[in-house]
Order: sequence, then structure tokens, then C-alpha cells
Amino acid sequence: MTPMWWLFLMVYCVPGVTPAAQGPQAGGGVHFANGVKVGEVTSSSAIIWTRLTEAPERNIQGRPWPDGADAVPEGRTLVEMQDSVMGSAGEVRLQWWPEGGGGLRSSTDWAAVDPGADFTHAFYLRDQLRSATAYEMLVEGRASGSQQAQCSLPISFRTAPKVQQSAPATFTVITGQDFTRRDDLMNGHKLYGSMGELDPDFFVHTGDVIYHDKPGPLAKSQGLARYKWNRMYALPLQRAFHARVPAWFLRDDHDVLKNDCWPGQSYGDLTWEQGLAVFREQVPTGPRPYRRLRWGKDLEVWFVEGREFRSPNTLADGPDKTIWGREQKAWFLRTFAASDATFRVLISPTPILGPDRSGKRDNHANQGFRHEGDELRTFLAQQANAFILCGDRHWQYVSQVPDSDLREYSCGPTTNKHAGGFSEKNRSGMHRFLRVAGGFLSVSLEYAQDQPRLVMRHHDVAGRVVHEDAHEAR
Repeated sequence: MTPMWWLFLMVYCVPGVTPAAQGPQAGGGVHFANGVKVGEVTSSSAIIWTRLTEAPERNIQGRPWPDGADAVPEGRTLVEMQDSVMGSAGEVRLQWWPEGGGGLRSSTDWAAVDPGADFTHAFYLRDQLRSATAYEMLVEGRASGSQQAQCSLPISFRTAPKVQQSAPATFTVITGQDFTRRDDLMNGHKLYGSMGELDPDFFVHTGDVIYHDKPGPLAKSQGLARYKWNRMYALPLQRAFHARVPAWFLRDDHDVLKNDCWPGQSYGDLTWEQGLAVFREQVPTGPRPYRRLRWGKDLEVWFVEGREFRSPNTLADGPDKTIWGREQKAWFLRTFAASDATFRVLISPTPILGPDRSGKRDNHANQGFRHEGDELRTFLAQQANAFILCGDRHWQYVSQVPDSDLREYSCGPTTNKHAGGFSEKNRSGMHRFLRVAGGFLSVSLEYAQDQPRLVMRHHDVAGRVVHEDAHEAR
């Protein structure tokens, strides 16, 4: 696979024109300023997401947002504002072929992007790919009425092996990605380059992908929610990574409305339904928000939904109070117990073990959802070779339930400036590792003398390993 650090040089759609020479409308035609997102790749399927834009880059030279802004300033338009990425009508097409497959290409028809969904389009390749295969792809775009492609973007990734195969895997996990707290102002969040150096088979974003309720501006409308997604994924490091690494996106509170939100609420003019709709249109995902991935014989991963089905945080705790909802919880308990994978991994947007801050009441580690949390912890502690990975918390940790083998791994936020909310002085008896800093988690399925083991590694933002756990199958 191609080295990751500067793959973003490949995303420009206008040959011979440097980014610095391109203004908001430069180049004519249509562009892929938001790149692509390869999503939910299995042994036979994938989702390829993209968006057509008016300009090849975000409007870096635009007007800064006033402090506390929650709407476009009077007398201005969104295209004038700093980092705006305006969508454009047109058509897109996808071609794909096995790596080294020469001229044997498959292709979709040209398809119009959807103006009602922020000029996005997703290609669903269901049962059209071969297992354990490296693929190359080409996404093309053209303006409405044009007969020729005006921009193109290469993609490559690997599909999962079949259930019967024993095959190694590496995936990475992050949370807490704020545009204003990025650590490379021009290119994005540095840990994308660090993760890319590991050449992961797939990637998981546990939620808080963007922050509606953080200033610069506050996204109190559907238009500004889309604006925040558009500028985030016009960052070069993000674009480069997602063109090479399949993603599984989970959502949390800041991706829907605001901190600790639940169904029925709103944030300014942004309704709950609009918040969910914007998330769905901006990531490559199927119709059901909870799903699972089987990676060969020895690994299965569950991705759960923590916002759409939850009870209000203010409801009294008890058997009817839920974060997951009855249908999702029944699905999880049934499929997790029935799986014959050697290692089973649950990835949750929020903690299940914790410990968390005493004042919080939004997740299973808090007293507000103690009943359902106890139910899940009891079940998981009875499962062999089962692990929890979580996002949401702005610190890295490994915790373990007393008198059991059940451990939870918190990946930590995307930058050091985003870390906080906990102190290393508050280390409890549950903590096996605690670090209040930015970084990511990598999980590797490895083999020694044909025996599988699962290795959890916490990395700092630069990719250095700061903690490691290796688990042999019991």
C-alpha cells in the first residue's frame, strides 16, 4: 500500500494548479474538496461516499466567524465565510478492479449527487467484491450537462477475509475530533498521519466527529451543521486517510445536537431529526445504526448506537431506562453470545465500565443508567475473550471489573489540547492504565505458531506506543 503521509497530494482535481492558486471558484467545473469516505467494508461489500463541490479546497481566506455566532452574519453569505466548502450539482461514477488486475474494471453508471442531501452520493457495492482482496478504485465527477469527467480521485483498500480464514488485522479507534482544536491548522489532525503509518485494515470513529455546540460557529441550524462537516473533511490529512482506510462511524451527542442530548430535543433551529439526517448523509453507512463486522475466523466487532434509542437522562433509573433500546440490546445479547469468533470486541460511543466523573449521568458507567449498565457488565463478564472499546472520554485508560477478566479501553481524544476532564491523581483501583492526553487506540489480531492473540496499544498523537496489552485466547 502507498505510504500515507502525503497522499493528500493526489486529491486535487485540476492538474497543474497548486492549492494556493485556487480561490473559492477557481478551476471551473466540479471538484472533490471533501474527498471520499470508504465505509463499512466487509468480505464482499463496501460503501463509497463522496460530495461534489464548487471549489477544490475550503475557503481558507474567507471571513472569520464573529465570537458566539450561530448564524451567517447579516449581509454575508455562507460562501464568503472562512473554511466554507460549497456543494455543487453534477454526477459521479465509480470504477473498481482488484489490485494488479490490469484492464478488468467494473463500473457504476453516472449518478446525480443529491442537492437535498448536501450534494452527496454513496455507492453501495453489495456482494460485488471478493474477500481478502486489495482493490483499487476511481471516483469521477462531472458537472450537470457535461459529457466528460472533470475530476477524479483514486481509492484503495482491502476487503475482509471469509469466516473460515485465519488472517491478521489491525484497526484504529479515535474519538473527540474538534476543528478548532486541530493541531495542524492547515492540514488537520496529526494523528491521521500517525494512524496511516500503521496501514490499518479499517478504522472506527466512536463519535463526536464534529461539535455542533462548540463556537466558531455554533451549529444551531441544518446548514451550519453541514458546514462543520464540510470543513472537517476538506482537511488534507483526513482526506488522505479516508481514501485508503475503510471507516465505521458511530455517533454521539455532539454529532446530533449538543452535549448529553436525547430524542425530542433541539438545538436552536436544529431539530433532532435533522441532526440524525445530517449524520447519515455525511458518512458511508447503511440504514441500521448498529451493526457488526466479522474478520475471518478469529475476530468479530460490534458497533452500537447510543443516541437514537435512549431514554431521557432525567428519567429515574430502573429496568425501563435505556441507552440502547430494547431491539438493539436484544440483538447484541443474542449475536454476541452466539458468535464463534475467538475474540469478540464491543465498540461503544460511551463508557460501560468507566470509571467516569461523579457528576456525569449520560452513560452506562454513571449512576443515571446503572440498571442497564449492570445488566451489560454482568453479561460481558461471563463471556470469554470479550473486550470493550469506548470513546467520548477525553483521556486514555484501561479499566477492569474486579474479580473478572473484563476490560475496557478508552481511546482518548484526537489532540493533546482536547484532553482533560479527569486527573491522573484520581486513578482508581479499576485503572490498569491512565493517561490524560490525546492519541488513539490500535487493535491488532496477530498470530504466533498459528495461535491468535489480540494486542491493544494506546498511542500518543505522534503514534508512539504508550501502553500495550496482549491477550491470548482463553
